[in-house]
Amino acid sequence: MIRASLVILIVAAVAVAALGLSGDAGQASVTWLGWRADLTAATAILLMLFGALLATIFWRTLLWILAAPARAERSRAEIRRRQANETLTRGFLAAAAGDGSEARRLAQKAADLADETPGLVRVLAAQAAEAAGDVTAAQAAYSAMLGFPEMRLAGHRGLMQLALSQGERETALRHAQEAFNETRSARWAWRVLLEARLAAAEWSAGLELVRSALDRKIVPPVTAERARAALLAALAAQLETAAEPKARGQALESALEAAKLQPGFPPGAVMAARLLAADGKQGRAAALLEAAWKARPHPALWLAYRDLRTDETPAERARRLAELSAQNPTHRESRILAVERALIGGDAPATRQALEPLGAEPVTARIAGLRARVAFAAGQPDEARLWLAQGMNAPAEPDWSDLDPEGRAFAYPPADWARLAIAYAETGDLIHPRFERGERGLSELPELPIAYADAAAFLGADGHEPLLYPSSGEAYDEAYDEDEPPLQTPAPAPARRRASRSRLASAPRAAK
Repeated sequence: MIRASLVILIVAAVAVAALGLSGDAGQASVTWLGWRADLTAATAILLMLFGALLATIFWRTLLWILAAPARAERSRAEIRRRQANETLTRGFLAAAAGDGSEARRLAQKAADLADETPGLVRVLAAQAAEAAGDVTAAQAAYSAMLGFPEMRLAGHRGLMQLALSQGERETALRHAQEAFNETRSARWAWRVLLEARLAAAEWSAGLELVRSALDRKIVPPVTAERARAALLAALAAQLETAAEPKARGQALESALEAAKLQPGFPPGAVMAARLLAADGKQGRAAALLEAAWKARPHPALWLAYRDLRTDETPAERARRLAELSAQNPTHRESRILAVERALIGGDAPATRQALEPLGAEPVTARIAGLRARVAFAAGQPDEARLWLAQGMNAPAEPDWSDLDPEGRAFAYPPADWARLAIAYAETGDLIHPRFERGERGLSELPELPIAYADAAAFLGADGHEPLLYPSSGEAYDEAYDEDEPPLQTPAPAPARRRASRSRLASAPRAAK
């Protein structure tokens, strides 16, 4: 109405200004019921506009009075809506805080106020019953949701969680399956079904679920790819130990696909290389391990690479391992492999040189064992024993724990494969179940003689140069006074026979 009044005033001002500028005020006559009024045109226009303004004000006032009941109803509805929202908010907060009695009271109050949001009232009633520990009421509330299409997914999820809390796993899986079939975006239902399939070691069913999730865009492609690689490796591990004749071929296909999907997933690469080598395809196995080393070095990879051939000299083996480390020369594992190559080749000076880049490495059991072997190869058994003593109390390395005491790589039971698949799919990181449980793995420390030998060397002042025992004769006389009895040279201790070791990372993998 204010805008209309402003328009009328502006029109009147323009009309009066136009008449004034023209120099002719004009004349207007009005005759009505025997009355006649003569006035100027400007005055007539102003009177007409003023009358229109009064009529507009009167009409708007009349409409406002007539709309008063509706306006009062809207105000009451708005107050009721605000009260309902406040009650629902307080009810959900009480349910989240575990105050079941307050949540149920507020749910009943919200049922009387929230006529426009019955769905929220039902959800609050179900959560309030759960918070109060009334399982029967919660089941009834969630079951009532199944009758409404827009609330069916929430009902299935609530019933699934209640079934899981009561140990009714089959019922929970049934609700998850129904929710997954009804809604393409039910990621929680997919996750529950996937974990159930993995817990039962049903790797093929898990692969189908991952493909379905990728088609529905529930998970991103990179997550689906990592999940498939891990599940294929688990399937290959299961088929490798199966008794069926075709199982080994299927295991090889699964392992190769896993290595192709994720070259940086060491279990798949190691398993595929082992199966290829068993079929006499050492060249293809070597290329696969080299690609895996380039993507993510792991000690199990170079051990498997080392065991591809057994008819070579130490020098030939060292040269072949150099080809592997060249795929990722700056990685820590490649620097460790350089020391291993020098030890295999029997080049003692080269071992010291290869060990220098590892000088800043923290002392782990593996590093201590490596330094002990280097010292023993250099003719310094005392230094080797010192490193062995440090290695006994040093922490283990997670990657090395993937090798069991017999040298088998990734010999995991189904439960560990299930955890590994989930973790690798979500984060891309390789977990280490044996390391988490603190289980004993392949020894990181070498087997060296404990007692001093007849010509054992003592460490010099610099910690490296040996000082030999003084021999009889002039050197003995210079070293000792004649009045003092000569030192007795300890009898040589019998050398410990080195236990025969199985070929690392090459034996058939069997879950323990």
